[in-house]
Amino acid sequence: MWTMSTPRTAARKTRGTYHHGHLRQALVDEAVRTIGRSGVDALTLRGVGAALGVSRTALYRHFADKDALLAVVAREGFVALKATLDAARTRCADLDGQLTDMGTAYVRFALDNQAHYLVMFGSFLERCQDAPELMADATAAFQALVAMIVDLQQAGRVRADDPLLLSRFVWASVHGIALLAINGQLGPDRSAGVALYAACAPRIRAALE
Repeated sequence: MWTMSTPRTAARKTRGTYHHGHLRQALVDEAVRTIGRSGVDALTLRGVGAALGVSRTALYRHFADKDALLAVVAREGFVALKATLDAARTRCADLDGQLTDMGTAYVRFALDNQAHYLVMFGSFLERCQDAPELMADATAAFQALVAMIVDLQQAGRVRADDPLLLSRFVWASVHGIALLAINGQLGPDRSAGVALYAACAPRIRAALE
């Protein structure tokens, strides 16, 4: 059901082997690996540069600070998330089924891209209100859900409440399941999040009627 390319992870290279145009992405990929291993708080710009064996001069040529690096990680995540949600809708012909499939795709995306996901929805975003490109990508991903709710309303399958409010209700439900699974609070098998969403999806859908 879920087929898309997840955010890229480049192979680690040795000092001096980066082409000028590839270093920026290599730094982003190393940041994702660090977050995946140790969490967002463990990430430092200097640590990323050291892991790749690049000079501080080259490092700061691409990113002024840690927040600038995290912003790129978050943008990658939001762009990939929107593509995932759009693909889920496209593959399902039934309007009601589209909403359910989008939820499944969301949980799977979170589980398959945990480093990106934790940056996308972490406290880091509170410092990014003046980052218009990041905010635009985040809004576009959420708007995919809003458009789904509006289409269901126009088809008479969802009550005529504020579509933004209904979208936030759906997102809060699915996002909560995703975080529980990522944090291991549903047991050692993190794929239990997909199973829990499958059980909750009919109840979420019924709440919209």
